[in-house]
Amino acid sequence: EGALDGAPLFRDQSARERAIDVFSQLRIWDTEHNNGVLIYLLLADRDVEIVVDRGIDAHVGAAGWEAICQAMEAEFRAGHFERGVIRGIAAVTQHLATHFPRDGAAANELPDAPVIL
Repeated sequence: EGALDGAPLFRDQSARERAIDVFSQLRIWDTEHNNGVLIYLLLADRDVEIVVDRGIDAHVGAAGWEAICQAMEAEFRAGHFERGVIRGIAAVTQHLATHFPRDGAAANELPDAPVIL
């Protein structure tokens, strides 16, 4: 998201609250194994929020998600935006592959394409 504006800004909504709102709107919580993940980037603030469902969170925990956010934000501060995004996605993907490996028959339940708000 380029910047908080309109309704979220008027409600004094934080980036974290907005990320949770988007997680809900996109129905990321609606997966069979409760392993949906949203990487939310507030570009104007170079802020990263990762919102996850309880299935994957039970395996990774808050410290694991925070480490990914901090690594991405460090890359952004250094001006390495593409590298930061790619490394963040790779780290999340590694957790998903480790804890919820594909068995060949399972379809991806959510689209992987970025959503720009």
